[in-house]
Amino acid sequence: MSEDKKSGKKKIVTTAGKKKKASPARPKRGRRAVKEKEPMLFGKENFKWMLAGVGLIAIGLFFMMGGSMPSPDVWDESIIYSHRRITIGPFFILAGLILQFFAIFRKK
Repeated sequence: MSEDKKSGKKKIVTTAGKKKKASPARPKRGRRAVKEKEPMLFGKENFKWMLAGVGLIAIGLFFMMGGSMPSPDVWDESIIYSHRRITIGPFFILAGLILQFFAIFRKK
């Protein structure tokens, strides 16, 4: 504000329509831009459950691993279609996949 010398009144000056737009903050050149750390998507507990799930899947695959026949001339169905390969191995793999699902969707 400024005072008018003759009348002694204060004069108010306004600028209509000339508003300054706020510009987005940009890092200055030559300086490192500091990024804020984003929180991790999974917590430590989630990774422990995921590791346990991978372990169960690995155990299931180990149970399903094939063995060799004692003699190449003899076919032994009890080795190929054993309870360990047909039932226990897939059960461990399925349990590992369910545990993986649980670990991914579990809240922190």
